Amino acid sequence: MLILNPGHVPLAHWRAILAGAPAALAAEARPAVAASAAAVRAIVARGDPVYGINTGFGKLASVRIPAEDLATLQRNIVLSHAAGTGEPVPRAVVRLMMALKLASLGRGASGVRPETVEMLEAMLAADLLPVVPGQGSVGASGDLAPLAHLTAAMLGVGAIDMPDGRVPAAAALAQAGLAPLALEAKEGLALLNGTQFSTALALSGLFEAEDALRSALVTGALTTDAARGSDTPFDPRIHALRGHRGQIETAAALGRLMAGSPLRASHLTGDDRVQDPYCLRCQPQVMGACLDLLRQAAATLDTEANGVSDNPLIVAETGEALSGGNFHAEPVAFAADMLALALCEIGALAERRIAMLVDPALSGLPAFLTPRPGLNSGFMIPQVTAAALVSENRQMAYPASVDSIPTSANQEDHVSMAAHGARRLLAMAANVRAVIAIEALAAAQALEFRRPLRSSAALESVHAAIRNAVPRLDEDRHFHPDIAAALALVAARGLIEATGLPLPGLGEIP
Repeated sequence: MLILNPGHVPLAHWRAILAGAPAALAAEARPAVAASAAAVRAIVARGDPVYGINTGFGKLASVRIPAEDLATLQRNIVLSHAAGTGEPVPRAVVRLMMALKLASLGRGASGVRPETVEMLEAMLAADLLPVVPGQGSVGASGDLAPLAHLTAAMLGVGAIDMPDGRVPAAAALAQAGLAPLALEAKEGLALLNGTQFSTALALSGLFEAEDALRSALVTGALTTDAARGSDTPFDPRIHALRGHRGQIETAAALGRLMAGSPLRASHLTGDDRVQDPYCLRCQPQVMGACLDLLRQAAATLDTEANGVSDNPLIVAETGEALSGGNFHAEPVAFAADMLALALCEIGALAERRIAMLVDPALSGLPAFLTPRPGLNSGFMIPQVTAAALVSENRQMAYPASVDSIPTSANQEDHVSMAAHGARRLLAMAANVRAVIAIEALAAAQALEFRRPLRSSAALESVHAAIRNAVPRLDEDRHFHPDIAAALALVAARGLIEATGLPLPGLGEIP
């Protein structure tokens, strides 16, 4: 069980929750939650108009709501705002979304009761994950529609994905022995306001991008050796002179992966090539820049995941309700845009290496990596597939954060589009995984044309892992199953683990 200490949850916890780890709020956070709820009760008792507690919402903030209607007000906002559309986001993302909301409420600044926090915990513990449509948030005033779908399930409305299938929310709660939640003042707004949908998607994209970068370092090293490329561009002296941390670390990783390769030693002298193509030579500069970008995004998302993005915020010590704009997801939108750029470039560089391997003029290998080109097409169309995936990613990489469209009768006149910016990352990461899988197959095939020379111990282990999943391509065959098997290997981090070496990643966020 992961214990969420609000404000201090490490990225590793969020990644584990995404993978299915159970989580609960730290006991130390509960007094602050209770104090915040008591402050809301005091505000209601005073009767002063406070946004979201005894007023309407958005453009209707000037409408006073009588005390007897406050519970109905909170239920109404949930039901009316559950207006999303599109395919539901993956269950793992919903689990993370719920844990992020739990940690945010645990800061004691949202005015919800302990019972509401306990309902979230109970649903997480029972693996009752609401069905949340992927479209409908503009990333400001909170991820209103997605969070409304999550909250509606807590009320027994909508649908819940249980481990054994999708069922109506009321039935799922009953099966788990849970009574539908009855909201009190401020609670519906507190559950709807926030960036937890965008942040969950962005964190999912971040972890996928980290895996993609590390896998691409492995295939990049394998391709370099198979193409009889030089490891001189990975010399640490080159990168120390420039000074970028990511560049230094990726160069060192590439050097470690190729260290001791007899294949590399075979052309240290007498090789009339002066310099390799950029897709080999500039790997540290490109992949290092991507790594630095991932770390910048990680720092932003680490802060966001531990913050409070509700409105208004309750200061229990003074009994105040502070109206602000913490729900605006601009930081998340910027982080998602950075991740999209990095994913785009990781895939683009890998595709260029595939194109280099299949071109005999560049690689010195048989055309399209087949022993009998002409009769066989070999890797001709897998490279085309990789090019298509890279083009898709380029189209999706347009920055979401530069777009805005006014909503709520111009009360909410600037929005972040963080939800869309983060949601596309999963599709982009899937495309990159497929490109890396194709490169793994191509590089393994290319390496075999260099036999009896062998690569380094680390890269031979990678080659063995690839061959354990997919046999050598001697004659044309149905290629799709080969790519599917390689893709499964990449998705399971099989290439990374096969090296037995440390590879750079996000590390600890300061």
